[in-house]
Amino acid sequence: MSAAPALAVEDLCVEFRTRSGVVKVLDQVGFSIAKGETVALVGESGSGKSVTAFAVMGILDAAGRVTSGTAMFGGSDLLALPERELAELRGRELSMIFQNPRTALNPIRRVGEQIADVLVRHGGATRAKAPALAIEMLKKVRIPDPERRAKAYPFELSGGMCQRVMIAIAIACRPSLLIADEPTTGLDVTTQAVIMDLIAELAREIGTATLFITHDLTLAAEYCDRIIVMHAGHVVESAPSATLFSAARHPYSARLLAATPGESGALASLASIPGSLPDLRRADLPSCRYSERCERRLDACAEPLPRTAVGEAHIVACRNPL
Repeated sequence: MSAAPALAVEDLCVEFRTRSGVVKVLDQVGFSIAKGETVALVGESGSGKSVTAFAVMGILDAAGRVTSGTAMFGGSDLLALPERELAELRGRELSMIFQNPRTALNPIRRVGEQIADVLVRHGGATRAKAPALAIEMLKKVRIPDPERRAKAYPFELSGGMCQRVMIAIAIACRPSLLIADEPTTGLDVTTQAVIMDLIAELAREIGTATLFITHDLTLAAEYCDRIIVMHAGHVVESAPSATLFSAARHPYSARLLAATPGESGALASLASIPGSLPDLRRADLPSCRYSERCERRLDACAEPLPRTAVGEAHIVACRNPL
């Protein structure tokens, strides 16, 4: 019998109430992450990647609400836990690296103090010992001159340095699950590689499961064991990284790959994805939210969407896969 996954999400549905109507952001989203595994959640902007993470962490915007589903973690359903219990898990067993560290960090507290706060709140450190432990965490994420940097405010550090501080905060208590939400946004290519290498190395050292949210398939292929593809609030395909790149079965996955730069980097080789995401406020949303922009659409696509195993650890939600 296989070990229980670190996280198992099933039938997750989320909606947002806005002035222009109810937006059905997520619909029956399901996936799992094994202990120690790194999984990428990919898709174009607006596909629901970050909302999925926020729902799991219990930090949805006030306008959003989970309408159904489960997120099993260590024997508990995160979506059903009282806020106090969930707050105890966040920072200790569950951690998140946000895509914009300058807004995620407290601008009026020194970065060393912010790391120390987590160590005291969730790591059992005393106020006397926490500052020294915070400096050790800065060393672990390879920030030079950590004693001096610990006294700096976020605005005094570069974007890459701020992201390293966020990583230090996230891993300070050796969490079982780490969610990295587009952690390289706004960073130059060289710094992106450094940050991704650091996250991967520390995750291996701790043995944590990692959910990496990105729109960059190249990064996902390089750093992740599996890739989960989302479109308009649906999970449309899940496969080992090498399998997805060599034999994508969902038409949307294939379109995403065709729109991803290869080693040649030639712009002429890229193909845009036709159409756009559907209006999620519609009352008549199709069962397959990609069907209206899909060249393989069948009449049967209007029926409930199946999840079909098409290979080892390879699942596709499509009535006419490639």
